Amino acid sequence: MRERVPDDVVEDILGQLPVKSLTRFRCVSKSCDSIITDPTFITKHLKLNLNQSESLISTNTHSGYLLYTTKVKNSSPSSKHLCTVVCNNDSTLTQISSRDNDLNHIIYLWNPSIRMFKKLLATDKDTTSVIGLAYNSQNNDFKILRLVSFSVGQEAEAQIYSLSTDSWRKVVISMESLRGYEPNFGTIVQIHPPCIFLNGALHTVAFTIRHRFILSFDVNDESFREIMLPPNHLDGVPVNFAQLAVFKGSLAVFVFVHGRRGILCHIWVMEEYGVAESWTRKYMVPMNWVWEGYFFGCTDNGELLIKNATGPVSIDPESPNQNILAIEDADWMGFTANSMESLILLDGGK
Repeated sequence: MRERVPDDVVEDILGQLPVKSLTRFRCVSKSCDSIITDPTFITKHLKLNLNQSESLISTNTHSGYLLYTTKVKNSSPSSKHLCTVVCNNDSTLTQISSRDNDLNHIIYLWNPSIRMFKKLLATDKDTTSVIGLAYNSQNNDFKILRLVSFSVGQEAEAQIYSLSTDSWRKVVISMESLRGYEPNFGTIVQIHPPCIFLNGALHTVAFTIRHRFILSFDVNDESFREIMLPPNHLDGVPVNFAQLAVFKGSLAVFVFVHGRRGILCHIWVMEEYGVAESWTRKYMVPMNWVWEGYFFGCTDNGELLIKNATGPVSIDPESPNQNILAIEDADWMGFTANSMESLILLDGGK
């Protein structure tokens, strides 16, 4: 008679496996399914992967996830066809999900590793909001930061969602703690997307009447800080637009300027995080025309994702080779890099 393997041994073995294997092994037995979907195991599996990885991207065989929407025929304007594709390291795309959603003022948490959504509780409707997702390593929690633009003299507030409590709450942004604060002129009047996660903090570009800077939100202690933008990065050049992104694991600013034959992209990289003096212009990448809102970020290997006259393309700043992406009729696109697969939401997001 064969001896039964103890549950704790089975759990240790399963904890070493990738997410794709675990989702298949749920069908092996009720016991395996019970272990894999248990919140304690999900947390343990995530922490183990984080501890074993030198970085979030080291365990991936791809360069991030690209999301895009297309209009649904014979439906309401807010109804969209939402597609998720994997950007493979060989510059090809693999579609992993396609579904219809009403995306009008609704926020979803989406785990592409297990293809599960969680619809969040409603927030105040505001079409000008900027939203960022972050992982709180101290409390093993996922948080969403929602920022809106404000009027002069209005107290700046942010909304924070916590997955562990499945609830929203408001916090005040203390402008007095920021270096660029000036009474009567230091109130944030505009927030510019995107809101990106790096080094345990979310980052977005903020404007006051006299000042432009990166607003940083530390996910662990929920404090707001200011990071200076590259000095004079907009001076002396005919700027089309500038945007914040992550470039090969570092905070970066991409400045798109008008050139004689199209657009020239200046890539400024903060080589030492939080140190303003470490801003360095690394590349000047020529490209065809690109409009504001059509730069989606960088893959983990440093390729720029844009949409120009020919459609969505990826560009290697060192070549610069251009690769046309097999995506048609997209009316919105978004990209997430520095991702790591997990089982989060497999237990229903509890």
